[in-house]
Amino acid sequence: MRVPRYAGPATFARLPRLDQVSHADIAIVGVPFDSGVSYRPGARFGPTAVREASRLLRPYHPGLDVAPFAVAQVADAGDIACNPFNIDEAVETIQDAAASLMVGGTRLITIGGDHTIALPLLRAVAREHGPVALLHFDAHLDTWDTYFGAAYTHGTPFRRAVEEGLLDTEALTHVGTRGSLYSKNDLPEDRRLGFGVITSADVMRRGVDEIIDALHQRVGRRPLYISIDIDVLDPAHAPGTGTPEAGGLTSRELLEILRGLATTQLVAADIVEVAPAYDHAEITAIAASHITYDLTTLLTLTRPS
Repeated sequence: MRVPRYAGPATFARLPRLDQVSHADIAIVGVPFDSGVSYRPGARFGPTAVREASRLLRPYHPGLDVAPFAVAQVADAGDIACNPFNIDEAVETIQDAAASLMVGGTRLITIGGDHTIALPLLRAVAREHGPVALLHFDAHLDTWDTYFGAAYTHGTPFRRAVEEGLLDTEALTHVGTRGSLYSKNDLPEDRRLGFGVITSADVMRRGVDEIIDALHQRVGRRPLYISIDIDVLDPAHAPGTGTPEAGGLTSRELLEILRGLATTQLVAADIVEVAPAYDHAEITAIAASHITYDLTTLLTLTRPS
């Protein structure tokens, strides 16, 4: 209340930097990397845009009845700098940096960047928790094998994660998928990896409360990782992204689903694919900042086991 929202350092939600606190229960970290995209680039500027849009966030969350920054020490860890010209090296850098940030029990919310970064983040998380349940909010499956022979892209992280044993294949769900596919075989191949699918049409027809119940049944009390591609939202709610698809979730639907997951055992999360060059009036960055705030709040409600 002493500094106007539009002034001062643009950390996430104007939180302290990690180097300003002795320990962080939760760290917000950016990964400005988009060398794995298959269509429109620009998500490397996502972390900066989300932080800037987060200036309007306030410290009390009425939907979950908690002041997250009062019950946990949350800090902004800055950005993980990685090689934009070598994806293999970047993946290793992100994994090592994430693991270093998690030393001492700090849990991560990561702002991307493109969805390639989910793989090294899952590697770091699985090292701490073993194979984790996954809720993947996205217009796309992201379980393809390769693009142009490349194994590490923003469309392949969850196939690699299954192959590497990072995920509990009894508790994997895509939410919000829609749009065209490369082949009719994509869906049975995805099921073979262990994924269930809740499409954006399912959310519309079945309603948020029923979807929340289904996700709870799928995840149970397992350690949970949530990965959110901003293109899960309809382009009306998130135009600033690299691979937009018509017919998506509203920001209200997504936030309500997340709030319905407050009793799960969330251990880490990411929000990716914000590409501000295609945004209008910060619509996408504002949505992503509120999603990040809700994910952070969910972590404050979950005590580490």
